[in-house]
Amino acid sequence: MELFDELVARGLIAQTTDEKEIRELINTGNATFYIGFDPTADSLHVGHFMALCLMKRLQMAGNKPIALVGGGTGMIGDPSGRTDMRQMMTVEQIQHNCDCFKKQMSRFIDFSDGKALLVNNADWLMDLNYIDLLREVGPHFSVNRMLTAECYKQRMERGLSFLEFNYMIMQSYDFYELYQKYGCNMQFGGDDQWSNMLGGTELIRRKLGKDAYAMTITLLLNSEGKKMGKTQKGAVWLDPNKTSPFEFYQYWRNVADADVLKCIKMLTFLPLEEIQKMESWEGSQLNQAKEILAYELTNLVHGEEEAKKAQESARALFSSGNAAEMPTTEISDEQFKDGKIDIISLLVLSGLVQTRSEGRRTIEQGGATVNGEKVTDIYAAYEPSAFEDEFILKRGKKNFRKIVLHS
Repeated sequence: MELFDELVARGLIAQTTDEKEIRELINTGNATFYIGFDPTADSLHVGHFMALCLMKRLQMAGNKPIALVGGGTGMIGDPSGRTDMRQMMTVEQIQHNCDCFKKQMSRFIDFSDGKALLVNNADWLMDLNYIDLLREVGPHFSVNRMLTAECYKQRMERGLSFLEFNYMIMQSYDFYELYQKYGCNMQFGGDDQWSNMLGGTELIRRKLGKDAYAMTITLLLNSEGKKMGKTQKGAVWLDPNKTSPFEFYQYWRNVADADVLKCIKMLTFLPLEEIQKMESWEGSQLNQAKEILAYELTNLVHGEEEAKKAQESARALFSSGNAAEMPTTEISDEQFKDGKIDIISLLVLSGLVQTRSEGRRTIEQGGATVNGEKVTDIYAAYEPSAFEDEFILKRGKKNFRKIVLHS
């Protein structure tokens, strides 16, 4: 199977312009393509995973990736998927985040010997003269057409600032600049970026003539990919200091049954033939598929050693309620009252429940265990000596914390 057909089979391609030309470039390894990453944090999260895996697939086939970090567009903020304006960041914050991105991207993309590039759009956007930009780019954009774009339509009722209105023009200008500087002939982006991407393709062709060679592709389900990075407690980061390898593993181990094969197709590098055999799996076999997914992705991000440790710890947890590495909550002497700390306080402090009333309901419904033993007494309390050995607090089957008394 050729690469383009494989990307389609894995559910990664939603829309294209010039499919024939795109197919030829990708399959022959002649695409120089870019994907943009706005530096809104100092770590990438699993919502970026699909794009990183796609870049790796294409590079393995001989194509050249350009990872574009939005040091310039980050000063404006993408209105896509937003109900309000993003918080403004300083130049120093943005640069720090950009530096962190390259280190994480290097696990997926080979930047050696010019095989890939990491560029920052601040290098050209920050020096643009406003009048020159209006004259050079402004005539090629219709305001009426821009306002029909989904990224703007959803903000019109709440209010769209002129600052954010410029985002499409800035992103379009990125493609134009990359085309001229590096011969970038293709761009990938999420389905929510389609209008912005078309703007870039059209700008190149209008500015440089019909022979200008620029394509666009969007990633199917990238909006879901962004949601993958969010949990009740925040983002699942690729930085091990923010999300431990064990927590990362558990995140994927706990995906919904309906999503596991979709994630394996889109995010792992397992052969499609092997994945197709899993399509008939059900019941306990789906748990095996989740283990495969969790191991493969943890290996990609954190390496084989950490993936094995996370898998062993997860299996130990579910088999005996005991694990070497798991999410940990520290408690202190000050949190004990009359020499004891109650079970509901532990549930709240560990983040397994949000409120004491939720903790009470969890216990009453039989959903709380300590070291594998169900807790039925809402007034159960523990002395400091209980934490000298391992103290594993679990809510339901999949949510757990090791409680450690900080001395």
